[in-house]
Amino acid sequence: MKRGALTVGLALLPLGWALSGWGMTGHMVAHMIAVAVAAPCLAIGVQGTRFDPAERWPRLATPLAAALVEAVIVWGWHVPALRRLADHMPLWLAVEQASFLAAGLLLWAAVLAPRHHAAGVAALLVTSMHMTLLGALIGLAPRPLYTHHGTEALADQQLAGVVMLLVGGIAYLCGGLAMLGRLLRTPEEARA
Repeated sequence: MKRGALTVGLALLPLGWALSGWGMTGHMVAHMIAVAVAAPCLAIGVQGTRFDPAERWPRLATPLAAALVEAVIVWGWHVPALRRLADHMPLWLAVEQASFLAAGLLLWAAVLAPRHHAAGVAALLVTSMHMTLLGALIGLAPRPLYTHHGTEALADQQLAGVVMLLVGGIAYLCGGLAMLGRLLRTPEEARA
């Protein structure tokens, strides 16, 4: 399972990069692939190895600290000025996508670490809430926040907000519920 998850995570990264040039919606799909789809696959794939952030940096890779790092990165890159910078300069686009992937990998590795079950549930549920909130703010804004996306900027932005709300909110909610299920199993069920 680990090798398969790692392969899927690595295969998704070029797809996200390719979609990032397709307006705000494509860019949001790329973000969600990096942070909410590829990152958990990669975290599963590297869990327990020397590449596992939870093993390498145990003080930083705690669920709540990692959730805070991810929140700052996600909200920061959605400030219109930074969004414009990433859209117009390929180097900044690469930095943005790499920071999304790194933050996602750090969070998912932290919550998957065996010692962090309860805190992992809390971190994923909090992340689900802030992703949902940001997606709603972007999608329900009455005017384009990212005007550099052309004449259909508002419609593109609204769809991008829905993508973030659905993919980001659901991925973290499902992850949190799965972690909660694992936490609530009896010792006999866990051994079986």
